[in-house]
Amino acid sequence: MLKFLKSLFDDNAREVKKLDRVVEDVNSFEPKIEKLSDPELQAKTAEFKNRLASGETLDDILPEAFAVVREASKRVLGMRHYDVQIMGGVVLHQGRIAEMKTGEGKTLVATLPVYLNALSGKGVHVVTVNDYLARRDSEWMGQIYRFLGLSVGLVVHGLDWDTRRNSYLCDITYGTNNEFGFDYLRDNMALHPKQLVQRELNYAIVDEVDSILIDEARTPLIISGQSDKPTDLYYRMAQLVPKLKRDADFSVDEKANSVVLTEEGVTKVEKMLGLENLYDDVHMELNHHLNQALKAHALMKRDRDYVIRDGQVVIVDEFTGRLMFGRRYSDGLHQAIEAKEGVKIERESQTLATITFQNYFRMYKKIAGMTGTALTEEEEFRKIYGLDVVVIPTNKPMIRKDLPDVVYKSQESKYRAVVEKIAERHQTGQPVLVGTISIEVSELLSQMLKKRGIKHQVLNAKHHDQEAEIVAQAGRLGAVTIATNMAGRGTDIILGGNPEFLAQAEMRKNGIDIESGDLTVEPEHREMYRQLIKKYKEQTDKEHQKVVELGGLYVIGTERHDSRRIDNQLRGRAGRQGDPGTSQFYVSLEDDLLRLFGSDNIAGLMEKLGLEEDTPIEHNMVSRSIETAQKRVESRNFSIRKHVLQFDDVMNQQREIMYDQRRRVLTGENMKENVKEMIARTVQNSVDTFCPEGVYPEEWDREGLLNHADQLYLPNHDIKLSDIDDMEIERRQLVDMLTQKSLEAYEKREEELGAETLREIERMVLLRMVDEKWMDHLDAMDQLREGIGLRGYGQRDPVTEYKFEGYEMFQNMVDSIQEGVVRYIFRVDVVKRPEPEQQQRKTVENKYQEEAPARPVRREPKVGRNEPCPCGSGKKYKKCCANKD
Repeated sequence: MLKFLKSLFDDNAREVKKLDRVVEDVNSFEPKIEKLSDPELQAKTAEFKNRLASGETLDDILPEAFAVVREASKRVLGMRHYDVQIMGGVVLHQGRIAEMKTGEGKTLVATLPVYLNALSGKGVHVVTVNDYLARRDSEWMGQIYRFLGLSVGLVVHGLDWDTRRNSYLCDITYGTNNEFGFDYLRDNMALHPKQLVQRELNYAIVDEVDSILIDEARTPLIISGQSDKPTDLYYRMAQLVPKLKRDADFSVDEKANSVVLTEEGVTKVEKMLGLENLYDDVHMELNHHLNQALKAHALMKRDRDYVIRDGQVVIVDEFTGRLMFGRRYSDGLHQAIEAKEGVKIERESQTLATITFQNYFRMYKKIAGMTGTALTEEEEFRKIYGLDVVVIPTNKPMIRKDLPDVVYKSQESKYRAVVEKIAERHQTGQPVLVGTISIEVSELLSQMLKKRGIKHQVLNAKHHDQEAEIVAQAGRLGAVTIATNMAGRGTDIILGGNPEFLAQAEMRKNGIDIESGDLTVEPEHREMYRQLIKKYKEQTDKEHQKVVELGGLYVIGTERHDSRRIDNQLRGRAGRQGDPGTSQFYVSLEDDLLRLFGSDNIAGLMEKLGLEEDTPIEHNMVSRSIETAQKRVESRNFSIRKHVLQFDDVMNQQREIMYDQRRRVLTGENMKENVKEMIARTVQNSVDTFCPEGVYPEEWDREGLLNHADQLYLPNHDIKLSDIDDMEIERRQLVDMLTQKSLEAYEKREEELGAETLREIERMVLLRMVDEKWMDHLDAMDQLREGIGLRGYGQRDPVTEYKFEGYEMFQNMVDSIQEGVVRYIFRVDVVKRPEPEQQQRKTVENKYQEEAPARPVRREPKVGRNEPCPCGSGKKYKKCCANKD
């Protein structure tokens, strides 16, 4: 009865019931589809396209199309979609999020809606978190699509322009979120239609949707160029800040992530810098540098928030533990950290183009996502993206044991207990996966295990080159693996080990590099690979049985993360496809989450019971208390992201207008009428400025008006002051006369240069002015946003104020663009130029490590070891860049 009532009020149960009916429809086609020969099965693609052309919808052909994909997968990959995978495919086609546990085969699920939606011919994008997964999935799953007659493209870092464009023209395109976003921005910086690569944004399936649309969505994509701001102030502040004492000279609020000087601190700083008043208007820049240096010193920790690699400060993604090469903290914080660590400070950059992931993905006509953990963030998905979450049942029952959290007084006692538990499990041969939330902790545990003589693997931002291999073998007998956050790793932990990875490792020893689904490998190497997989499969199957008897993978979390999702991802590494497994979190009262957001009840309880350092509390009440703390943090983080998005929405409306206008100019739309309108608007604006309405005609600045006309829209005109000196003349007459004369001058210009030449000039001038003014506008909007929060103290809503002022600034920018275009068109000289090639602007994009380009081959003359270093540091070459080079 209880079960019935639960299902009655459970929306998800009702959704699953509806999906069951679709699965039955798909299954009903299976006997018929199985009887088709390969050519007949392949001919189904053309049949479906014809049916769509004759008026049927994708929903009409869904059951049969899914049955065709299932059969193609059986024949090509030897894998048949489970019924629950069919359910997942339906949810993705509907433009929703399918939550499927780790190991349920999400990669294969995506083939169903991808094939169905690709039949429309408008293109489907499959978005993954890194280049490795995009490449792997496009080759592996691509075999199904190619068998059925569809083309598959791949967009990863380092592709040449032709390959990139051709990839987007394919029916199905695999790629990373960063590449799709950057290609959109680059397309909107292009100077010629031939440089555009993307088609319309039709349908996207986002793998690890929570990681991409929530965790990474906090940082916008930015293409930037170098600005000319000096860097000496950063070094000066980095020397001053360590002389200040925490709590006495400055206070730190870790919850709000802020640092504030105390009265004593202000006095001390003024004395050190020889200033009368630190907060005087003239010291605003110095103040800003001081605040960033304080943040870098008190809040940013090495090997947690960032690492030093090759003399550079590289950010560590707190959710995935990956290095984010090329990404930089904004607002001078990155430079402050560089100064703190004593590495070379890179110059601040100017934003050329930027977009948030939220606003990029909301441009698709339809978007869907899949992940193992989305339900806890459903409110955010629904409010921001209009996506709801459907939890798909597992193929086999979940039998993993999730034990209550164990709480210790100090971190030291907690780590000792973790190592003790690892040693105990390792002795039995049970594989152990240990999750940490920082590199620092993973290395500390590694040292402790070395002292105990326990062999183990470490996977963190410093060693993630072997990521897939380490994860794949974490389920072997006796394996101990320490890993920073396990979000979106994309490789299943198979109990007993992964025979494919073992075979690949042996092939590499023989000098042959091969991956699953790689079709470019020579036949004899492919045969050798098959034989090795067969050999290792016998070995891993035996190990699998032993590991199952020992209880499967044992997952230990060394700290609770701010987000329940990240903890669930770690737990989800055990218990895939009905395997046994255990998970347990070890926490201490000194952990950030409990220290900042936890309840005082637990600490009070430990004090009352008078528990020793190494005696833990293990109770469901403790786990519930921790979960409440996590909910508080999640709610707070959601509010922050929502607030950020409210500001970006203002920018997004402006961005869409600018990019739409720019695209029309770029694709060759005739701009003559637009330019004539610009001339008329510029004339009107100049009359409004020099002869304002409501002012007596004798007070008009007629001379200023004629000088302005000469500068802008009537160069070398012959209008005399006496021609417009009549006090009876009206503003309307002035506007009409100046507009007529400037349009006549424009027509004359067209006769001189030729219509075709003038159209090309208009196109180039418009693009140049739009890019130039848009960059200045982005900078101005950044400045506005920095100070707008203070309006809240005056009981005014900062977002509303930002909208009003942003709109005014946008209108000013549009007027400025029009004036610039008019001025250029009347003055530009024509010279012969080479054929347009791909844009060569020197820009920087914020990317992940796997997308970092290889170092270029040096072609400069060799620098002597004792000569000054060419990087400009002022040091001798041997003491600076010699080792790096």
